Amino acid sequence: MSELARSDTSVFAEWRRTVDWPSLTACAILLGLGLLLSLAAGPAAAAKLNIDNAFYYPIRHAFFVVVAGSIVLLFSGLSVDWARRVGIGIFLLGFLIMCVVFLTGHEAKGSQRWIILAGQTFQPSEIAKPGLVVLAAWILSQRDSDPTTRWLWIAFGFYCATVGLLLLQPDIGQTILLSAAFLATFFVAGLPVRWALGFLAGGTVMGTLVYSTIPYVRGRINSFLWPDDNDTYQVDLAMDAIERGGMWGVGPGEGAIKTTLPDAHTDFIYAVAVEEYGFIAALILIGLIAFIALRGLQLAMQGETLFRRAAATGLFTLFGLQAVINIGVNTSLLPPKGMTLPFVSYGGSSMIGIAVTIGLAHAIIRRHRVNTNRWRTAHGAA
Repeated sequence: MSELARSDTSVFAEWRRTVDWPSLTACAILLGLGLLLSLAAGPAAAAKLNIDNAFYYPIRHAFFVVVAGSIVLLFSGLSVDWARRVGIGIFLLGFLIMCVVFLTGHEAKGSQRWIILAGQTFQPSEIAKPGLVVLAAWILSQRDSDPTTRWLWIAFGFYCATVGLLLLQPDIGQTILLSAAFLATFFVAGLPVRWALGFLAGGTVMGTLVYSTIPYVRGRINSFLWPDDNDTYQVDLAMDAIERGGMWGVGPGEGAIKTTLPDAHTDFIYAVAVEEYGFIAALILIGLIAFIALRGLQLAMQGETLFRRAAATGLFTLFGLQAVINIGVNTSLLPPKGMTLPFVSYGGSSMIGIAVTIGLAHAIIRRHRVNTNRWRTAHGAA
């Protein structure tokens, strides 16, 4: 059987031999935990919106879990070249829809970030983010073969165009997240010192302008810096729920935060998990996310080409940092910002965007350097 398996040169067999199973398994567990927590928080969310079907959100969440899992498996089977092509294509599609959103998009809570497709809202920036990372990594990797072209400026131009659309929505959280992933990609690609200083200066100026000109951003930062003088209702509820959870939690279905917070099934799902399942749940969630991100970064550094190292680093940074922001907000370590917990929170756009991120990342870190013939020769199967 072993010899037969090694002689199998089908696409599926090659994928099965080269994909990183430990990381994929951790992703599958996260998806399962997200579905479990949706059963806990979903009915309360439906009741607050007067939705008759108590399982409206868990059913929809289950659908997105299937879609996300399928995307991860499908994309992880791509070759590096096809992962690059698909990533760039996804960026162009996401960027185009973001332009449409700016003109005629759906507005909610003072922001214009969504477009309505088939009666459902979709946030195109979720797929534009991983696409931009792949595009930037490919552009920056061209410097070795063509040092005369100003590849750094070209990559920076795509970044500025994307961030410009995000700021017009406005979506400051996604801007910060994308900027960090882009900077990680730049760093691995060999970021010159003058560019690092430029990013630092530009980020300082942009942060000051955003704080000065966007009231809700100023309010959230002020509430974080001076909580006694500002409204911190949602974060206070999340912290109280985490404290009630203790070591073992109050028990499945017994949590209170899901009945009081409007976004308990999305932005504050971490607090729901810790309240009902305790500190152990927190360790499991953080451990799984940290394992995926850190293992991904470790494998990214083993990439044989600059593109693979830069792209995989940016994608896993995107995944890991989004989790850090969500958990940081839930635990009052960061200013309030609506951001989902990867693979756990409810949300179709977010789930799809994370699936694209992880799927492309796994395609890039696969052991592509071990092609079938070399593998068979090395193991005596040829």
